[in-house]
Amino acid sequence: MIQHSAVASRLIRFNKPYGVLSQFTAEGAWRGLKEFIDVPDVYVAGRLDADSEGLLLLTNDGKLQARIADPRFKMDKTYWVQVEGIPDETALAALRQGVMLKDGMTRPARARLIEPPTHIWERDPPVRTRKTIPTSWIELVIKEGRNRQVRRMTAAVGFPTLRLIRSAIGPYTLDGLSSGMWMDAGTAR
Repeated sequence: MIQHSAVASRLIRFNKPYGVLSQFTAEGAWRGLKEFIDVPDVYVAGRLDADSEGLLLLTNDGKLQARIADPRFKMDKTYWVQVEGIPDETALAALRQGVMLKDGMTRPARARLIEPPTHIWERDPPVRTRKTIPTSWIELVIKEGRNRQVRRMTAAVGFPTLRLIRSAIGPYTLDGLSSGMWMDAGTAR
């Protein structure tokens, strides 16, 4: 009798630092995930640009990977966005209604001004700001994931993104993770 061993479904929450690609191999000046995560047979569920930070999910379960990454499943993605300037209600309302980008209209988003997050890490390199222009933070929740969508949305309403941190994907959050750390089955690495 042949015994088959089932591989347990695994999900890793990773707090991706600035300058790290959403792939295991490095390219040019960008670092890869293998510098942080030495776990075989897990794959990224969704992307996060190298110049963005925050929550990245990895799994060995193809169905879970599809559920997380595919916009058809409409899993909320929550971002903390530091922008140049202070958006008014008109700009926030535009984000909530959907913004016309070169590749079409975005779906409506949830958008609100928030206080600067106090529990986040320093970015390396630091965000470059101008002394004469204030910055502020927006919490933006979207259900799609077009290329550089959040950055394009804030720019379209007149407030360029300076720093972008994904804080949650559906029920999964950054809670308990410092930059560069990952957590699996309740243990930090």
